[in-house]
Amino acid sequence: MTTWRMPIEGHEQERIWLAWPSSGYTLGDTETEVEEARTTWAAVANAASEHEPVTVVVNPGDESIASKYLSAQIDRISAPLNDAWMRDIGPSFVIGDDGRLGAVNFVFNGWGGQDWAEWDKDQHIGRIVAEAAGAELVDSEMTNEGGGIQVDGTGRVVLTETVQLDPGRNPGWTKERVEAELERTIGTTSALWLPRGLTADHETYGTRGHSDILAAFPHPDVLLMHRQDAESHPDHAIARTNREVAERWIADTAPGVEIIDLPAPAALRGAEGWVDYSYINHVVINGAVIACAFGEQAADERAQAILREVYPGREVVGIDARPLFARGGGIHCITQQQPKAG
Repeated sequence: MTTWRMPIEGHEQERIWLAWPSSGYTLGDTETEVEEARTTWAAVANAASEHEPVTVVVNPGDESIASKYLSAQIDRISAPLNDAWMRDIGPSFVIGDDGRLGAVNFVFNGWGGQDWAEWDKDQHIGRIVAEAAGAELVDSEMTNEGGGIQVDGTGRVVLTETVQLDPGRNPGWTKERVEAELERTIGTTSALWLPRGLTADHETYGTRGHSDILAAFPHPDVLLMHRQDAESHPDHAIARTNREVAERWIADTAPGVEIIDLPAPAALRGAEGWVDYSYINHVVINGAVIACAFGEQAADERAQAILREVYPGREVVGIDARPLFARGGGIHCITQQQPKAG
């Protein structure tokens, strides 16, 4: 029986996967919104394609549109889509103890069955991408999204109580059951359970608390964590509590791990209320880090300097992620890395 392990994101990669925005609130209602979505998704895909192969899943009928925005070197496959958050609708790739590539196919139900979401097509993307990647499918009965797990590659995983224990996702599940299923599918044995996600992530188009906006492992001995310095923002208290929980977990289970804060930019509110702008939501690829930028030079440069320090030898590429956050996610949320197996 194969033992599977999800490697740290900085592990050498075969390619990056994205999905093309084609409908709904993600694409937008006006010509300006539609152009903004297409331009932003393409900016991430095109930047990544300068460093490694990229494949974009495109809804049938949108191939010619995607071709206008995507670099010619980007591969495309056609498959029916509801949405374009590949981190969540796609598989979570793992490597077997025999060197084989696996793809964990968690149940996807629209982030806990949210009333605005549709997932009749997206629920099949995990299997479709796994087959296209030549990976062995590892089915799971647990409802989960890739944005809800952050791993260090040695057995540690960051979770939130509001995602994996969400009654809309896994009614009746305990922490022990979640941890056992993650050990079976992605090989983790130690879980950092953060109490909840950021404020805006619990609003209408949020995920109810994904961990990939809260914390990330650049290395097994370093944990990056989101920090909100403005006491008037409700995320100030949330981030402080999350850090205290992480400090206790490290003291108990992972001595030697250093926490490094990634402070939020100065912007506190947007058109829909509190913003959850977070530099944690970057994606690591071969030779580079594609990082969120928020139009604040000083804050963006400070975050990118920290990312260069914790990811030595990688180019840090900043892309304006405000259009993504306005739609409920970030750069990490629209990408999914396929590690190099063997």
